[in-house]
Amino acid sequence: MEYLYILREALVWVITIFWLYQLLVSVCSLVKLKDKPLKVNKDHRFMAVIPAHNEEAVVGNLIESLKNQTYNKELYDIYVIADNCTDRTAQIAREAGAIVYERFDPDKKTKGYALDWFLQQKIKEDAPYDAFFVFDADNIVDKNFIKNMNKKLCQGEDVVQGYRDIKNPTDSWITSGYAIFYWTMHRFYHLARYNIGLSPLLNGTGFMVRFDVIKPEGWKTLTLTEDIEFSLQRIIKGKRLGWATDAIVYDEQPVGFKQSWSQRSRWTVGHIQCIKQYTQSLGEAVKENKTLMNFDGFLYIIGSIPMFIITLVLLLTNFLMYAGNGITQLDLMVNLVRYLVPTFILPIFTGVLVMWLDRRPIRPMIKGLLCYPIFMGSWLLINFKCLFKRDIKWEKINHVRDIKIAEVSQTQEVQVK
Repeated sequence: MEYLYILREALVWVITIFWLYQLLVSVCSLVKLKDKPLKVNKDHRFMAVIPAHNEEAVVGNLIESLKNQTYNKELYDIYVIADNCTDRTAQIAREAGAIVYERFDPDKKTKGYALDWFLQQKIKEDAPYDAFFVFDADNIVDKNFIKNMNKKLCQGEDVVQGYRDIKNPTDSWITSGYAIFYWTMHRFYHLARYNIGLSPLLNGTGFMVRFDVIKPEGWKTLTLTEDIEFSLQRIIKGKRLGWATDAIVYDEQPVGFKQSWSQRSRWTVGHIQCIKQYTQSLGEAVKENKTLMNFDGFLYIIGSIPMFIITLVLLLTNFLMYAGNGITQLDLMVNLVRYLVPTFILPIFTGVLVMWLDRRPIRPMIKGLLCYPIFMGSWLLINFKCLFKRDIKWEKINHVRDIKIAEVSQTQEVQVK
């Protein structure tokens, strides 16, 4: 019993220190810093790259929003990678004004493969671009996206994540859960780290990469979470990623639980793949570079699934101590409340705080806030399932919400007023 007590106390200290660190970093999101000075003053040339698999219902809206940018139309081109498509994605994209590359490789369907296939061609062509953006086909883009990303490039940023907002946050409790999760991560993880010189992470879509960055090797990612993998590769090299709150892209989230479960399972398996692939390299980078940024990246990779496992062991330890009469029933209940309240109840108040700070209306999200513990709890179940069963088969998420950028812009204006 004494060993169980020592183990429990050690695990409590590990979790406490980890979350105290996260809290201290999160507070830095409230700091307003001066804008960085420009290193160059130039209108750069860009590629907008859209990997798309059977996205005929939504790809036209994204192309329309890109064509309506407040940026010189002669300085950017829109490319659609019609990846193993069996519908009219390629035709609709061409008719909308995009340059379409069609790719057919049924054994390599993920976005990472499509990006590398396309970018390798552009590298061989020595295409005259300074940087490229990556979007999902269901996105729509704020009219100032390219202008604001160009500013980041002028400030010397190489890889920059834009602000990934949600275009359908009130469709269901599932989409609300995604929205609250992303809004929280954007402010308390990405912005906080950017403010104090640590590194944010790429978020799957709406990001910019300087073309020179990928010219030596191409886009080399192998896991199901190519965004996180690319971020970790940069951090291992001691390269900090940038963050652009004012470069906004709107993303469609799954409405139903089944699709959400499938998508988040894929993300979890991708995280596990990254843990296996990059934990040792991140640890070595901490030792070699001796920077807080590298240490923070190392904490990210050991703080996802591993921290979940530690919590499970801690819960099990308490039950074993109770079964062995090491603690009373009251002690067991108090300990369970101590672990479960921060996990399920605190995120509701965090979501309210984020919406208040970002001046978002809270009333339309009340149902989502009340259901948020269920959304996060289901994610814990997904983590647990993926520890033992990892179905790495890629499954398409159907995007059907025909929302144009004008509709989102009008909604945002009403909310601000």
